[in-house]
Amino acid sequence: MAADLNPISHVIQLSVAPVFLLTGIGALLGVMTNRMARIVDRARALEPQRALAAPADVGRFDQELAELERRARLINWAITLHVIAALLVCAVIVGLFVTAYYAWTPDLTKLLAALFAAALLALIVGLLSFLREVYVATQTLRIGHHRH
Repeated sequence: MAADLNPISHVIQLSVAPVFLLTGIGALLGVMTNRMARIVDRARALEPQRALAAPADVGRFDQELAELERRARLINWAITLHVIAALLVCAVIVGLFVTAYYAWTPDLTKLLAALFAAALLALIVGLLSFLREVYVATQTLRIGHHRH
């Protein structure tokens, strides 16, 4: 009985790091979806104001809406890439279990390594997109003064 559990316990040990990575990705997704919600809320609040604005003020509203659209596009890319990373990590975990449990499975080591590397690349590019969105948000921040 103990000999039967040994391969599975080893796979569970190997899966712990990817599972923690999934937890971190989940936390990042929570932060990013909150940012997306704030961007959408701000755009929805501005659109009716723009419709009622004086013609001289419409350009300012258009500029802010364009900045919000750019931020939404960046955060959407970040969310998409993080979801892809999470899916790839899940595929790695499944691959680890399938390889350990089924004797007929071919050696998937190189495939699993490639999937894990792809997950990390998606995570890196997603974080860069997130960082860019934060940069754009702080560049367009107006505290106590107006840009012209």
